[in-house]
Amino acid sequence: MARALVASLVALLLTLSSAPLARAGTTWDYPEFGYQPTTYHEPQRGQFHFSSRTGWMNDPNGLVHANGEYHFFYQHNPHGLEWDTMHWGHATSPDLVHWTQKPIALEPGVHAGTLFSGGGVVDRHNTSGLKTGALEPIVVFSNTDGVSIFYSNDNGRTFQSYDKGRKQIEIPVESRDPKVLWDAARKRWVMVVWSQRDGNGADIYTSPNLLDWTFASRYAAPWLFECPDLFPLPLDGRADDQRWVLTSASSDYVVGSFDGTTFRADRPEPKRMDLGTAFAGGTFYAAMTFSDLPDKRVVQMAWQGGNRGSTWTGNATLPAALGLVTGPNGPQITRTPVAELDSIRADTRTWRNQVVGGGNLFQGIKADTYEVTAQFDVRDATAEQFGFHLHTRPDGSADRAVVYDRKTGTLDGKALQPRDGKVSMRLLVDRGQLAIFADGGRFSLSDNVNFDSAAVSQGIRLFATGGEVRLDSASFTRLGTTWGTAESTVDSNVAGPWHASGGSWTDAARGKLGQAQNDGFYLGAGTERDSVYQGDVVLGTAQAAGLTFRANADGAGYTASVDRAGLVKLWRPGRDIATHAVPVTAGRAHHLKVQTTGSRIRVWLDNGSAPVIDATDTAYSSGRFGANVFRGAATVQNLNVGSGGFATISSGPWAPRGGMWTVSPRGLHASTAADAFYLSDRTGTDFAFEGDLSVVNGVGAGLTFRADASGSGYTATIDTSGVVKLWRPGKDIAVRATPIAEGRSYHVKVEAVGSRIRVWLDRSAAPVIDATDSTYSSGRFGVNAYAANTLAQNLISTSAG
Repeated sequence: MARALVASLVALLLTLSSAPLARAGTTWDYPEFGYQPTTYHEPQRGQFHFSSRTGWMNDPNGLVHANGEYHFFYQHNPHGLEWDTMHWGHATSPDLVHWTQKPIALEPGVHAGTLFSGGGVVDRHNTSGLKTGALEPIVVFSNTDGVSIFYSNDNGRTFQSYDKGRKQIEIPVESRDPKVLWDAARKRWVMVVWSQRDGNGADIYTSPNLLDWTFASRYAAPWLFECPDLFPLPLDGRADDQRWVLTSASSDYVVGSFDGTTFRADRPEPKRMDLGTAFAGGTFYAAMTFSDLPDKRVVQMAWQGGNRGSTWTGNATLPAALGLVTGPNGPQITRTPVAELDSIRADTRTWRNQVVGGGNLFQGIKADTYEVTAQFDVRDATAEQFGFHLHTRPDGSADRAVVYDRKTGTLDGKALQPRDGKVSMRLLVDRGQLAIFADGGRFSLSDNVNFDSAAVSQGIRLFATGGEVRLDSASFTRLGTTWGTAESTVDSNVAGPWHASGGSWTDAARGKLGQAQNDGFYLGAGTERDSVYQGDVVLGTAQAAGLTFRANADGAGYTASVDRAGLVKLWRPGRDIATHAVPVTAGRAHHLKVQTTGSRIRVWLDNGSAPVIDATDTAYSSGRFGANVFRGAATVQNLNVGSGGFATISSGPWAPRGGMWTVSPRGLHASTAADAFYLSDRTGTDFAFEGDLSVVNGVGAGLTFRADASGSGYTATIDTSGVVKLWRPGKDIAVRATPIAEGRSYHVKVEAVGSRIRVWLDRSAAPVIDATDSTYSSGRFGVNAYAANTLAQNLISTSAG
């Protein structure tokens, strides 16, 4: 969104001065998820149009398909209902239709620069060299008056700033909205970015690797303001006749050719692809296409600014597949709702060969969200106007009319001439939105309408005035809701959908928050017999909480729980099978792991090497995975089936000293605002100690050794300020300058023999630090994090030398 447009938004919305200001975040608690619970059933909340769970949204950003999911990023103020301090919101979908809100993707205070609109790509061939794991990296572009780069190696859960967010392209005039695409013919990346070098226009850059960009050309046009997009489309579906389309935020576009450096329009006069109100805050603005979809479709979504409720402002248009067809004035864009909408269709009725005049074929139909299609034969029509009244009431009033006027040749006031004597229309009616398509997608109009969802206001009237018109065919189909099919904050590989059985379960910043007066269960759909199941449990006010397994849909099965009475307990309805006395602390994460083999059930606590419970019971042989909370509130996270987790040295249960420490299949995660330690009970005097460390976001991560129970001892740290450091409380013993990047994994090895301590980085032949200090001669092994989100994995301790 342009800074220049803020004033117009103030005038449009009138309430900006009274809105709460957005705020910047901090690295240690990133990613933020500050959304309040919702059922998504509020008045005017679209049921099949995406809207942010709460807060303000505007431009779509960085639309990609990565690692089996569609990702929709967008301009977002999560802290208020008006434009302010842009973040990048994030939602994911398996099918372009069912969207799930995710935590914030780019956050001021965590990511550098002005986080205005931009594009994104999936670097499937790792041209950037940014890939660090098995997942395809997502690379996005933002900032103003230049371009900064951010990337994610965990499927959009967290993003790192490339080169600390410094601009990789400097543009000495006002500019924003970079969009990037893969030029398959020339096997390189192309960027278009709006700038005001000499008036409105798009600068074009090329790159072999997404990081190093070369200015190629500029396309200047008075109409080309903000949010440019550039993409190829086959003309009339012919693969051998590919044309290129350049668009602006208002949905104006030109068609032409692109030779890898320069775009040339066939005709300089733009067309408009959607006939909604085309201004910032209007009903169709800042559209963006998904990047490089695997099925090669070109799918587009735009911002609709006219929808608002008590907790949200703005929504996205339906995803539409774009085509290009020959027209009398040159090639023309077509827009067609994606076929995946079929997944929410139900209860279809059809009519054929009817005359529309005095009656109403739709009499008796009551609907809130639905689709209507109709084709009229106007060759012998006498009606002056015909169409639909939507959300009608018994008194004859309606919330919206869609009218074809034969005299003016317009549909909803916009030009539409009959094709072969026929007028076709397709209407998709949502609680706060109306999408009108006609003439094979050549006509597209997106609108925001505050439909009244009361039962008395759900009628539909098919009408004709001044005469009759023949209806060749018509259909009515109910459209269901797309909300609530996946998890926003709890990370899990357990098959869904999940459901609650007792208590209330809501999304929280660090997982799923369960609250119950007695027992409450949250259960996935996946079932198994013998398995390893693990997760993190944080007691709030709850007496106990834990992992449930081999359960039925009501939660009856086994549960391994931590209890604030100082117990780990394995139980089932009617029986406590086994208990183990151990300190249990509210507010910290306890990691539980359960392994079932036939009737044998073992339970591990806090990454200890030996089970704290080893018992047998034959009551349940298979069932669902889930979580339990008892008498109060608790949060669960990282509910995963499988043995992957924190690979580490043999020890009893580990203990935290500050911060929040959790375990996922990637390893041990820390989140802390200051120094925090995670300590084993294993000690050493002379040894080698090594492991893989990553500062996901923030300052530092390290290996701690020869420490006491508080963490006081030695720590070898990788620090994103650009150093490897050996330190103890009160003293930096030795420092070595070396680049340390957020998100990258580094192998750190320490060897301590007597007072001599050496540190190696990334399996270097020579140590990067070789120092002496005699303060601590022996003590515990552990991990340290400082003002950061960190990841530790593959810890090994061996004899020195």
